[in-house]
Amino acid sequence: MDRMKAKVVRRSRRRTGIRKRVEGTAARPRLSVYRSLRHIYVQVIDDLSGKTLVSASTMEADLRSGTGGNAKAAETVGTRIAERAKAAGIEKVVFDRGGFRYHGRIKALADAARSGGLEF
Repeated sequence: MDRMKAKVVRRSRRRTGIRKRVEGTAARPRLSVYRSLRHIYVQVIDDLSGKTLVSASTMEADLRSGTGGNAKAAETVGTRIAERAKAAGIEKVVFDRGGFRYHGRIKALADAARSGGLEF
């Protein structure tokens, strides 16, 4: 197994372990994060109904002009998801880091969402 495939398999296992424990409900939906090399995506999901309540990413028109693969962009997405969640009446969420280590862009996004008013 080559190195890249092994990395994907390890992240997949971590993600599965996290998803066993973390479930989003209507009262406390799941804040799910995906990070690629160029962009970062975040959704607030109610797993019981299977619906995405709000989302934000660096793929949005006003954020596409800058680089989406850095901590500053992740902070912007974090504050944006917090604003949208508050507008939708969501104050408490459970954080799903998607198998990614809690540092760098993931941590920047989480800190910005917390400072924006989300509790997790």
